[in-house]
Amino acid sequence: MKKLLVPFAVIIISCTSKKTATAENKGTGDTRTKAVELLDHNTYWLTEESNDKTYGYSQSNPIKVGGVKTQEGPLNERRFLNALFGPNDKKMTYFRAGSCCPFKTPNGFFNNSGMLDRYRLTEIGTKDTIDIYINMYDTGDLKIPVGLKAKEKK
Repeated sequence: MKKLLVPFAVIIISCTSKKTATAENKGTGDTRTKAVELLDHNTYWLTEESNDKTYGYSQSNPIKVGGVKTQEGPLNERRFLNALFGPNDKKMTYFRAGSCCPFKTPNGFFNNSGMLDRYRLTEIGTKDTIDIYINMYDTGDLKIPVGLKAKEKK
């Protein structure tokens, strides 16, 4: 019986990125100073409004929900998004539009790096969309982005 030799190739992909955003708030680790409360298992109770127009809307100032250490990163992102209402007090729909914007963080899995998640939000009854950037690696104080509202405790 003849042995068949199968060619073997190794492909190494290397990614480099040019830093386009400053590291102001993007990946400074855990900075949360206030406890987080839940309305229910899937929704944060947000009570403080941000006065910073870049909070959540800018790659350099994402919403830091954390949770990657406890394997709750995606859940924490949804908890934040589920708490939001549009400017006309209507529910928001959202979908994850992808990851972007690599940054350094002490909470990263590989080489102390993380990626932001970008979500596209639409207020029900409108066609207007906004993009929100979320960091699930680091924790920060959670606020309501400028122009949006939050669910209230019943």
